[in-house]
Amino acid sequence: MRLTRNTTNSSYSLFALPRTAMTSQPTARISSRKQPKQARSTELVAAILDAAAQVLAKEGAHRFTTARVAEKAGVSVGSLYQYFPNKAAILFRLQSDEWRQTTGLLRAILEDRQWPPLDRLRALVHAFIRSECDEAAMRVALNDAAPLYRDAPEAQQARSSGEHTVQTFMKEALPEASGPARTMAGDLIVATLSQVGKHFSETPHTPAEIEIYADAMADMFCSYVRHLAKA
Repeated sequence: MRLTRNTTNSSYSLFALPRTAMTSQPTARISSRKQPKQARSTELVAAILDAAAQVLAKEGAHRFTTARVAEKAGVSVGSLYQYFPNKAAILFRLQSDEWRQTTGLLRAILEDRQWPPLDRLRALVHAFIRSECDEAAMRVALNDAAPLYRDAPEAQQARSSGEHTVQTFMKEALPEASGPARTMAGDLIVATLSQVGKHFSETPHTPAEIEIYADAMADMFCSYVRHLAKA
């Protein structure tokens, strides 16, 4: 799971999508050749993507090849090429699937109005830090592959959706604050969560350590929001 960062060292999640200007439409290099329409085809694509995730986590982006993915999936390279023209297309699909999942999780937490805003913020921090730690190996591998897909329109759409969700939440959490103040607060929380979470996940931690760390970050963010509410 992941919000916004630079284009040279960005996390593969939604919280770290680069703010680059979209200058062109996606090329055939990262576009799927065709979409599966039958159950058998859907299962084949699912097997390819599952194998791709395993190969990526084990071999890294630099040793990631369509031949290795096909072998792991138990299919011919020709069958793989029916749906993905090359490794860039597979990596892009892995990333775009993650973006969709992360956007859904982000909205599910921040838009759940049965809980007070600060409780939702705390839940988001915990979910984010756990996700960063659980997906550390995959994130590092997709970071290396990011130049292949980071400027795609889907990346910009995912970032825009995430930003809208955060700013809508900040408006609810800080109803008396000015628009610029809410925007700054949302950006600061997102940037801190992204960069600190990335750094924390670079070394292994126990579930208890993750819980303590997430609690400390959540305390910091909640105190910041409370301070702004009183200003």
